[in-house]
Amino acid sequence: MGSQEVTTPSAWQGMNITVAGLGVSGISAARALAGLGASVTVVDGGSSEAHRERAASLEGQGISVRLADAETLPEGTDLVVTSPGWKPTSPLFRAAAEAGVDVVGDVEIAWRLRGPDAAPWLAITGTNGKTTTTQMLASILAAAGLRTAAVGNIGTPIVDVVQEGDGAYDVLAVELSSYQLHWAPSLRAHSAAVLNLAPDHLDWHGSMEAYAADKGRVYEGNRVACVYNMADKATEDLVRGADVEEGCRAVGFTLGTPGPSQLGVVEGILVDRAFVEDRHKQAQELAEIADVNPPAPHNIANALAAAALARAFGVPAAAVRDGLRAFRPDAHRIQHVADVDRVAYIDDSKATNTHAAEASLAAYESIVWIAGGLAKGATFDELVAKSAKRLRGVVLFGADRALIREALARHAPEVPVVDLDRTDTGAMLAAVREAARLSEPGDTVLLAPACASMDMFTNYNKRGDAFAEAVRELGAVDG
Repeated sequence: MGSQEVTTPSAWQGMNITVAGLGVSGISAARALAGLGASVTVVDGGSSEAHRERAASLEGQGISVRLADAETLPEGTDLVVTSPGWKPTSPLFRAAAEAGVDVVGDVEIAWRLRGPDAAPWLAITGTNGKTTTTQMLASILAAAGLRTAAVGNIGTPIVDVVQEGDGAYDVLAVELSSYQLHWAPSLRAHSAAVLNLAPDHLDWHGSMEAYAADKGRVYEGNRVACVYNMADKATEDLVRGADVEEGCRAVGFTLGTPGPSQLGVVEGILVDRAFVEDRHKQAQELAEIADVNPPAPHNIANALAAAALARAFGVPAAAVRDGLRAFRPDAHRIQHVADVDRVAYIDDSKATNTHAAEASLAAYESIVWIAGGLAKGATFDELVAKSAKRLRGVVLFGADRALIREALARHAPEVPVVDLDRTDTGAMLAAVREAARLSEPGDTVLLAPACASMDMFTNYNKRGDAFAEAVRELGAVDG
C-alpha cells in the first residue's frame, strides 16, 4: 500500500495488519481497524497480568494477540502499525523491511481514516511546551465558538477522535511527538508550529539531526502557516526546508517587538503583525501578558504560538484573549503551591530536561533550586552558567545529582549547595526543609529537576505531588 493516503473504509477490508504494542494507542488502532474489517494481530513483549487482561478484552472482539514475542512478524502481514515509543531499530521493523511491509504509527492511521469533510488539524510539536500550547490553542478555538478538542500525544488517542466521523469537530488541536511524526509520512496539517528544539530522545532517533528532521515533518504540506520560534534558529531552518503548499507563509513568534509576519510583545501586549490586512503598517492587539497563566517568559512564547495557529485558522482577536484567560495549566507545570514565610514554592516537576529547566529558572529572580534525578545523558554546564546569577542556593537529590553539583562547582562556586545522598521518596521533605533554610523573604523555591524522576518516583506527577505535600507540611509546622 506504500505511504499513500487511504480515506475509504472499504480499503481496510481484509487487510492483515500487525499492531505493535498493547498500550493505549495500540489498543485504539487495533479496535478501529478491526471495526473496518481488517484482520488484526497485536504483538507485545510483555506477559504480565495487566497484559493478559488487555489481551482477553481484545480477543473478545475478534482481535488476535500474541504476548511475550515482539520480534517476529506474523505471516501474511500487509501493514505494521506501531505505538509511538517503539524504536525504528526494533527487530519487528527490521523483519517488516525485509518483507517489504510498511510501518506506520497511530497518527498516520488516524490521518488515513479521515473522511472527505474531516476537521483540519492545527499541529504542535517541539521539545518542550507542546501540551500547554495545545491546550491553550484548544481554549482559544473554543472561545471562538468552534467545536474542537486537544488530541494526539496529549492523551486522547487521535484514532478515537477521527472515528467520531465528519462533522463532529470544526478543527482539532493536535499535539505530536517526534516519535509520532517519524511514523506519519502522509500527515498534512492546515498549519503547524515547532516551538523549540533541544537534544532529547537521541537514543531513539540516533542523532540530533534525525530528531530535528522528524520534528520538521510537521511542516510538510502545510496550507496556511508554518509557525516558528524566532529565538530558536533551528525551527526557522525546518520551515525553510519544508515542502509546503503554494501560498503557505512562515510566521515567527518572539518575546520582542514583532516585525511583519510575526507575533510578539509590545509594552505588555501580545500583538499580531501576521494576520492583518497590511502587516507592514498594521498591528492587532490580542491579549495582555496578564492574561497568560502563568506569565513566565516561556509560557508567553507558548501563548504566542497558540495565538498564531488560531489566527491562521481565522480566529478573531477577542477569542485569543478570552481563550488565554480561560486556560488553566495542568499540574506540575510552574504551579504555585503556596507561600510560606513570604517565600513562594513553585512545582515545575514537568521540567524533566535541561531545556525545560532553563526556561523555568528564567522566570524568577532569586531562586533556591531543587534539582536532580536521572540525567538521561544530559550535561548541565550551559544550564548552570545561564542561571547562576539567579541562584541563592541549590538542593540536590537523585541518582545523577553529582553531574549538577560538578557543573555548579565550575560555573557557580559561590552558590551554597546541599547534597542529599538519598534516592528514597522521603528525600523530598528533606529537600524542601533544606530549601526553606536557604531561602529569604521574596525568594522562590523552585522544583525544576532538569532530570527524569524514575530513580525515585513513578513519574514526574508523583514527584510533584511529593513536593506539594512537603510544602504543605512545612507550612503547617511553621504556622
